[in-house]
Amino acid sequence: MRFDVVTLFPEMFQALTQWGITGRAYEKGLASINLWNPRDYCSDSRKTVDDRAYGGGPGMVMMAKPLEDTVNAIKAAHESENIKSGPICLLAPQGETFSQKTASEILSYGNINFICGRYEAIDQRFVDRNIDLQLSIGDFVVSGGELPAMAMMDAVIRLIPGALGDDDSAVQDSFINGLLDHPHYTRPEIYENLSVPDVLLGGHHAKIADWRRHKSLELTLRLRPDLIESARAKGLLTREDELFLQSL
Repeated sequence: MRFDVVTLFPEMFQALTQWGITGRAYEKGLASINLWNPRDYCSDSRKTVDDRAYGGGPGMVMMAKPLEDTVNAIKAAHESENIKSGPICLLAPQGETFSQKTASEILSYGNINFICGRYEAIDQRFVDRNIDLQLSIGDFVVSGGELPAMAMMDAVIRLIPGALGDDDSAVQDSFINGLLDHPHYTRPEIYENLSVPDVLLGGHHAKIADWRRHKSLELTLRLRPDLIESARAKGLLTREDELFLQSL
């Protein structure tokens, strides 16, 4: 999986390339992260990437040309390396909310190009001319697109075969089957007078699977009932699931 990221702060992405699951995936060549700074494509000596907004108002606006020249450089690099360019994605509050389904879709592209905005906004002409997709991580504002991009990249990298120590870990994550994950326990068997549920100690795999499914349903109904309705609409709930939900 290849990520091309346009950012004024490329150093931030060391959080992905140097640590944890994403760092190991990067070292193994399962994911590549290519960072492009718009300041490198400015023609003036000050490397100006922003200016005041027409019409007035607070904050600065990122200029269209440095961003567009950066995108053109990415496309040229893809062409020279015989890589099919994926969609150009702007991280923006007005974008579609990122989800586990979105992560799977991005993985299927093989390559995606993230535009990380800064300042008050980006010149709309750049957006109109270049952006294929806009994504958000929620209805709140952060200082730039870097943190949302890293969160999305982490979610995608986890899905790459071989990125996790056990590929089943990704399959069992929350939201994969439309529900929240079940509770997990580890040693010691008793902690502060709280015991691991007996069913998990018995070694009966079918009973453990049933317990985990029921706990997943119970937790989702209590914390995210909207996910139950969504899973039902998508046909992800079995007759046994529905009977269990009715018993709660």
